Amino acid sequence: FRATVYSCPESAAERREMADGVNTRIEDLNTVITQTESHRQRLLREAAANLYTWGIKVKKIKAIYHILNCCNIDVTQQCVIAEIWFPVADTSRIKRALCKGMERSGSAISPLLTVIQSKMSPPTFNRTNKFTAGFQNIVDAYGVGSYREMNPAPYTIITFPFLFAVMFGDCGHGAVMLGFALWMVTNEKTLLAQKSTNEIWNTFFGGRYLILLMGIFSIYTGFIYNDCFSKSFNIFGSSWHTRPMFRNNTWNNHILEESPLLQLDPAVPGVYSGNPYPFGIDPIWNIAANKLTFLNSYKMKMSVVMGITQMVFGVILSLFNHIYFKKTINIVLQFIPEMIFILCLFGYLVFMIIFKWCRFDVHISQRAPSILIHFINMFLFNYNDPTNGPLYPHQEEVQSFLVICALIAVPWMLIFKPFILRANHQKAQRMVRHTFFVAFSILASNHTTKASQEDHSGGHGGHDDHEEEISFQFNFGDIFVHQAIHTIEYCLGCISNTASYLRLWALSLAHAQLSEVLWTMVMNIGLKNSGWGGLIGVFIIFAIFAVLTIAILLVMEGLSAFLHALRLHWVEFQNKFYVGMGYKFSPFSFKQIIDGTTE
Repeated sequence: FRATVYSCPESAAERREMADGVNTRIEDLNTVITQTESHRQRLLREAAANLYTWGIKVKKIKAIYHILNCCNIDVTQQCVIAEIWFPVADTSRIKRALCKGMERSGSAISPLLTVIQSKMSPPTFNRTNKFTAGFQNIVDAYGVGSYREMNPAPYTIITFPFLFAVMFGDCGHGAVMLGFALWMVTNEKTLLAQKSTNEIWNTFFGGRYLILLMGIFSIYTGFIYNDCFSKSFNIFGSSWHTRPMFRNNTWNNHILEESPLLQLDPAVPGVYSGNPYPFGIDPIWNIAANKLTFLNSYKMKMSVVMGITQMVFGVILSLFNHIYFKKTINIVLQFIPEMIFILCLFGYLVFMIIFKWCRFDVHISQRAPSILIHFINMFLFNYNDPTNGPLYPHQEEVQSFLVICALIAVPWMLIFKPFILRANHQKAQRMVRHTFFVAFSILASNHTTKASQEDHSGGHGGHDDHEEEISFQFNFGDIFVHQAIHTIEYCLGCISNTASYLRLWALSLAHAQLSEVLWTMVMNIGLKNSGWGGLIGVFIIFAIFAVLTIAILLVMEGLSAFLHALRLHWVEFQNKFYVGMGYKFSPFSFKQIIDGTTE
């Protein structure tokens, strides 16, 4: 411990003088501290104002140095060499940028842009805009396509919202979804400037144009189903007349006593007045007791037709891949038998559905044969079923021919391709041996015998190594197993994928029934009450109805239909032609580096 001793004057005047001096120094120190604090605050405010800019500069400088470190130095050490991928369409822009950089830097060396050959697989670049980016992201979530592989995103722009709307067909719900999407689209600049960190909101906002199209298509299919919040529009007037049902004693009094629903029978003469309802389902079916029976048959067959059509379209798209990559073997030994198999079996199923619609009207519909029984008997070659008559003349011969063609297509896909690939490999091996033999002969004629023998033995060893490498690259067993897996997957997949499209019917039925239950259990309560209490209750009931509609039918059901549409595109559609084993082209971008979204 060390103490400092100060002398204390004996007189009061001297002590006052010393105290004044101490106070003066304290004031000077306080002044210095205050000025220092204000100077520090001023510097921090200036730094805070420039901190974001400095951060961007640091990130840009770091990124530039990182890219420069990836370049090679020229032998003259006056320039750098960079090997890059770039879109061919942007060649002129890149040349202009290089020339502009040379002018700004004052360099005397002109930039050179030379195309080189590389064994690396090029990255995949799909040019998108704010409208198509959401659909491309759906495809890329399954897998980035290989270079020059057929991109399903352009077709997804139409098929995805349409299949969603088939399961979500309701004018009212589609209008609410459309309004929400229009709000996001019209205010996208303001919403983008907010830079929200909420992932759920960013997901909705990123797919605003997808939601927009889903809302439009849902309104369209809602008009076809004639369904708006579980109620029907009677725009053109119903084409159905119930008076003939009284005249013919076909009115179901038992049902009438319990509820005001009708048991409609289109086969009763006179129930139609003129042409059918101009667009969509006749509104009379909304109050019919057999509404589900009618709509289930309609939506189930519609789902099968749309599903098989999309799968056949996917197989056709695979042809463009084979043509571009010049894989003639795949065209002859894969595409053609695949088309024969799916058209002979499931294309014929679509034909039977449409033929039955056109051939059997309501008057003879009770005697119409079952398509399902016919399709099962087609595989069993059973044509002696007395309970299920033929659809058309010579049906037995046509179906037998189609089944035989489909059965021929299976070994066509399975057996021939592996053996042809092995024959091509053996032919390539013989060409390699012949090439080395010619090279060794020329080498022997230009050297002495000893040197020739040494060179020949060394070269022959290289030949053996190369031959072993070629043999290692081709494994017949692996090729055959791979082809067998592809054949089994395709043949069984055609069956399972066709059944999978029935989710269009199931989800549409579930959505319609949930909407009807919500209207019956909620809105009917408020609309039945009368008086002032009923008037006030309507507002409360409507608020509950609106909340449940948005939470259950729009959010939960909408998400369910979205996921099912996503599955139909990924599994049932894209697996017919899309591999998705590539990698995405990630250009150098200051914007992505600053935002932290660069890959």
